[in-house]
Amino acid sequence: MQQKKLTIQDIRNRKNGIPISALTAYDYPWAKAVDDAGIDIVLVGDSLGMVVLGYPDTVSVTMEDMIHHTKAVARAVKHALVITDMPFGSYNSSISEAINNATRILKEGRADAVKIEGRADMAKTVEAIVKAGIPVQGHIGLTPQTASNLGGFKVQGKSAHQAKQLVEDARIFEEAGCFSIVLEAIPASLGEHISKEIGIPTIGIGAGPGCDGQVLVIHDLLGLYNGFSPKFVKQFAKINESVIQALSQYKTEVERRIFPSEAHSFTMEYEEMEKLMRLY
Repeated sequence: MQQKKLTIQDIRNRKNGIPISALTAYDYPWAKAVDDAGIDIVLVGDSLGMVVLGYPDTVSVTMEDMIHHTKAVARAVKHALVITDMPFGSYNSSISEAINNATRILKEGRADAVKIEGRADMAKTVEAIVKAGIPVQGHIGLTPQTASNLGGFKVQGKSAHQAKQLVEDARIFEEAGCFSIVLEAIPASLGEHISKEIGIPTIGIGAGPGCDGQVLVIHDLLGLYNGFSPKFVKQFAKINESVIQALSQYKTEVERRIFPSEAHSFTMEYEEMEKLMRLY
């Protein structure tokens, strides 16, 4: 039986209910796999800059990048809610530009909602986008687009003062109209506390089990890359090892003329081949 398309209200209704599952996807095949697995939210994250496009950071990602990849994801997804990151510079220069860019993501990219990083100072922008009829998911804690201002990619909210500010940020984002909030890289106890303090779902990434849902970058979850892996990532597979092994085997079989074999080749009648040779 085909599952119905999830809506913003469906996600809101999951507050204090069954935890929400979310994963990133950046193209058609991965988005289809995520959707077929029954994941609730597909996030077209600006992390695509680093894991797909080879940029050094998320700041380099453009609106054109996000719309291009959102289109591919939206074509694959039938069930999950599709949320797209607004890239750096697309919403923090003026409210009118933020509305225009958010509109493009929904109209051209066919996303269901946008995600905005920031603190309480982004509340007016969020409110304006929501009033324009565009659902917004907030993102507080470690905000990768402005990580340099936070002292790098570090856990946020470890002191009482910082924690209080994050609680206030979450409340203000809720009041501005966000339907949910991503909490990234904060202590588990703080993630649980914020989740209890606000009436909209929290989606944690390195924010502990007390949130209303969890999100991970699919490349991290599947072990598609070797090297550094954040503490909050659990690798449910190590696909990179299998991929390299398969590619190496392909190289070997090509060099030894093992592949393609007769099983992977087409045939031609012997008489026709004879006719061909007489044509020369």
